[in-house]
Amino acid sequence: MSYKILAINPGSTSTKIALYEDEKEIFVKTLDHPLELIDSFDNVEDQLQMRKEVVMSFLKEKNFDVNELSAVVARGGMLPPVKSGAYNINDLMIDRVERRPVMEHASNLAAPIAYGIAKEVGIPSYIYDSVMTDEMPDIARISGMPDIPRTSSSHVLNTRAMAIKYAKSKGKRYDELNIIVAHLGGGISVNIHSGGKIVDLISDDEGPFSPERAGRVPCRELINLCYSGKYDKKTMQRKLRGNGGLRAYLNTIDAREVEGMINAGNEEAKLIYEAMAYQIAKGIGELATVVNGKVDAVILTGGISHSKMLTSWITERVSYIASVEIMAGENEMEALAYGALRVLRGEETAKEYRE
Repeated sequence: MSYKILAINPGSTSTKIALYEDEKEIFVKTLDHPLELIDSFDNVEDQLQMRKEVVMSFLKEKNFDVNELSAVVARGGMLPPVKSGAYNINDLMIDRVERRPVMEHASNLAAPIAYGIAKEVGIPSYIYDSVMTDEMPDIARISGMPDIPRTSSSHVLNTRAMAIKYAKSKGKRYDELNIIVAHLGGGISVNIHSGGKIVDLISDDEGPFSPERAGRVPCRELINLCYSGKYDKKTMQRKLRGNGGLRAYLNTIDAREVEGMINAGNEEAKLIYEAMAYQIAKGIGELATVVNGKVDAVILTGGISHSKMLTSWITERVSYIASVEIMAGENEMEALAYGALRVLRGEETAKEYRE
């Protein structure tokens, strides 16, 4: 028996959808929403009906009948901390993401869109590997300041999918291996998977800088800058997320442009780009200690993993820890669809969302 799965992944100004039949991608489409349309809404939640109509209109253009679907799977929104894997979308989850989200975010629209489509045709709907997945042990939560505990925040969806795919390629179970995965994109996070869980991580504000994020910076100097009177809170937040990293140093967030600068002989660009690789490698080394150095593989994934220059610099520094696998790309739509497929096949069980 084959299964047709619709995956839904909203972004700030677009909604990405994909249709899979078992492991085969039928189509993937990014449905762009004009900025002036997005700006016409008071908040993200008000965009729900518009985005659902855009999705349904595209499916109609493709002459696809939603009655053919076996399930709809959505990116997990800003829920309180949840476990990894699949959750059935239920009324409580919808109430939480629509009325009481942890924070406003486009991903909060995914579950309501999926739930609405699935309910109309009487099929299950799921979220899979929510960004709010948190399975860290207590020891990993200690930060050094009791009023600022460490929390679990990383690119869970793609990193876990790549770890599962790697384990399968080696004829192993995911929960048998210790795997470090670095997601290299607009933001960079590194996490370690052990016993089938993400047991520790370096979030995008704790470690390497990235194309647009500052990453870990000296705390004392950061405090001084915050109270210097030069910048307001919003500007400081943008210095850390949005205007940091490669953008701050080289005025671009495009790694391909940086490589072009390097190839043209720009020594500053080479220093900054190699420093990013250096910091990523440091993060990988840091997490290897969590499992006493017993690491089965290091995976580099995300869009910037297409850069042979960057990945070769990282590999040179960390290959002594374990073999390095390059699994480039975001892979989020595949990750969602494959997760739902495992549930439909009975290989995983979807949890019930409760508070």
